[in-house]
Amino acid sequence: MRKLLALAAAALLVGCADTPKLENSAGVEDRTPTGAAAGEQPGAGSEVRPVAPGEGQQGNPLKDPANILSKRSIFYDYDKYDVKDEYKPLLQAHARYLSQNPSAKTLIQGNADERGSREYNIALGQKRADGVKKMLQLMGVAESQMESVSLGEEKPRCTEATEECYAQNRRSDLLYRGEY
Repeated sequence: MRKLLALAAAALLVGCADTPKLENSAGVEDRTPTGAAAGEQPGAGSEVRPVAPGEGQQGNPLKDPANILSKRSIFYDYDKYDVKDEYKPLLQAHARYLSQNPSAKTLIQGNADERGSREYNIALGQKRADGVKKMLQLMGVAESQMESVSLGEEKPRCTEATEECYAQNRRSDLLYRGEY
């Protein structure tokens, strides 16, 4: 009975963990990544296949621009961290790759645009990276193959103060061993 009570108390404490609450802000028009805007489906591309250790760039699906695995960014709406349906085929392809290559490891970097405080952007970037990690985990990827970190606003792709630049900076990037 004591063990059951202790387990219930531990579960209650974990459920009560304090996390920063993200506010819903005014709507922002949806901007899709350049590939999707050009009519390219996020799931389009070559079939996923295992990569032999030490295999060079030639024949490596992670480096092949025609392969979906070369696409590594998931973009978000303003102040959001939920992964849009359009990126699920991309994550499924990366999940298959990681499952077929148990020695492969990925670093998921969450990013935010420059709006918001430094602390807020770090928290938002972490929620974005953790969301991608959780989805990959639900798709069968071992947790030991993934690490999620937040870069906040510290690694922008674009530095102009325009909505187009902000949209490029609201992302999660998947990097594989040797790229980080």
